[in-house]
Amino acid sequence: MQRNSAELFSTALKLSILLALLIALAGSLLGFFIYGLPGVYSSLIAAAVSASFGVLTILSIRFGSKLPLNGFYGLVLGGWLLKILLFAVLLGSLQGAEFISGPMFFFATVASVLGGLSIDSYLVLSSKLPAVEN
Repeated sequence: MQRNSAELFSTALKLSILLALLIALAGSLLGFFIYGLPGVYSSLIAAAVSASFGVLTILSIRFGSKLPLNGFYGLVLGGWLLKILLFAVLLGSLQGAEFISGPMFFFATVASVLGGLSIDSYLVLSSKLPAVEN
């Protein structure tokens, strides 16, 4: 299917938000039955991280695509470094928190990362964007 880049970014945003909602719902149900309320809180935090990081990645690529190549790389790399820093701060602040289930947070985060990679792969493989524009 032929898509322009605006449609591709819009689809990526929609699928990323849908992924976060699915992780929040499925993770909360599973987490509640296995770990109780800490499992619910863990999966909701992981879903929020998934949504925010997915949106940050998509927006950095979208805005970076309007810049020269050096600006694109700088913006995408800066966004990547910002996400690593924010994730480290989040992990540090949640360390030892009693309202969090470590295993549930880990598995919900892994599910969000794998889901995000699946969305990216699907969109790249199914889109037919020209490599060179006239």
